[in-house]
Amino acid sequence: MIRNRMPLLALLLVAGAVGLASAKPKPPVVTTCDRDCLKTLADQYIASLVAHDASKVPLAAGVKIVEDAKRIKPGEGLWKNTTAGPAAFKIIVPDPFAQQVGGLVMMKAMVKPDPAKPAEEKPVEVGFRIKFENGKITEAEHMIAVPRDQVLSNLDKPRPAIPIEVPYEYRDSRGRLVHIAKSYYDALDNNNGYLAPFATDCERHENGIRTAPNGGPALSGPVIPGMPAPPPSLRGLQDCTAQINSGAFQYITVIDDRRVLVADEVTGLALGFSHFHHAMQQKEWPLYNDPSREVTKMDFKPFDLPAMHIFKIWGGQIHEIEAIGISVPYNSPTGWEDSATPSSN
Repeated sequence: MIRNRMPLLALLLVAGAVGLASAKPKPPVVTTCDRDCLKTLADQYIASLVAHDASKVPLAAGVKIVEDAKRIKPGEGLWKNTTAGPAAFKIIVPDPFAQQVGGLVMMKAMVKPDPAKPAEEKPVEVGFRIKFENGKITEAEHMIAVPRDQVLSNLDKPRPAIPIEVPYEYRDSRGRLVHIAKSYYDALDNNNGYLAPFATDCERHENGIRTAPNGGPALSGPVIPGMPAPPPSLRGLQDCTAQINSGAFQYITVIDDRRVLVADEVTGLALGFSHFHHAMQQKEWPLYNDPSREVTKMDFKPFDLPAMHIFKIWGGQIHEIEAIGISVPYNSPTGWEDSATPSSN
C-alpha cells in the first residue's frame, strides 16, 4: 500500500510547484501617495472624465463629489459632459501631507453659457480637488468656468513662474503656505490689503482676465474684454495691496467656506476654495486714492460666487494668483453640507 501512494504524492508535489510558478503576484495596493503618485492620480482622474468612465479611478463606495456647488454621483457632471482635454494649460498641486491633490486645467465640455439655449462645446477652466484615503478617493470636487473668448490667449499655458520649483532657501513650510493663502480672504473681507503679504509684483487672473495690477498706462486697454477702455486717469498703477485698500471690493458681503486644503512646498503653490456672498443691498461705495472718481457703483442683484484660487508663494509673499469663480443664486449651499444629496443629472 505504501508503494502505491508514493507516485500520487509525487504528482501532487509537482502540481503544486507548477501552480506556484505560474501564479502571478498581485501588485501591492497603494494606500498612501507621495508627490509623484498624487500627480499621477490627478492625471488618471482627469483621464477618467475624458473617457466618461468613473471606474478608471479608485473611488470609495461612499465618495462625496461636488460639482459647481452641487452634490453629484460618480459618472455624472463632467464624466458626461467632457469632450476633450486637458490642453497645455495645466497646474497641478500635490500635497503628500494631506494626501490630497488639486489643480486647474483647460478642457472642453458641453456647457450652457446661456440657460435659454442648448448646450454647446466650449473651452472651459476646470478647477478640481481629490482626497486619497486608504487607497481610495473619498472626496472630489470640480468647478467649471467658461472664459470669455477674448481672454483664451491668457489660458494657452500657465504663467511661467507658476510651475517653477522654489529654491530651498526661498521656500515656505506647508503650514506657512496655508496661513498666507488664508490671509488673502481676510484682506478681501476686511478691505485691508495689509492683512496679506502681497509682493509688489503680485498679479491676479480671474477666469482668464487679468484683474490685478489694475490701471496705469501699461493697462490702458479694456479692463474687461469686450467693454470700452476706461478714460485716462491720474490713478496710476494699483498693485494687489493698493487695489484692496482703495475699497474696490466693498461689494463683497462676506467670504464663507474658506478651505485651503492643498499646499506644495516644492512649488510654493497653495490651493483654496471659498464661497463669496454679495447681498448687494448697497449700490454705491466710496473709493480711496483714486483722483478720477470718489465712488464706485454696482447695480447688481444679490448673488454668490463659489471660487477656487491657486496662490504662488515664495519668500513669504504672494506673487501670482490664478482664480476661477462661478455665479450662483444668493445664499446657495456649498454642496458639502451633511444634508446634501446627489442631484439627478
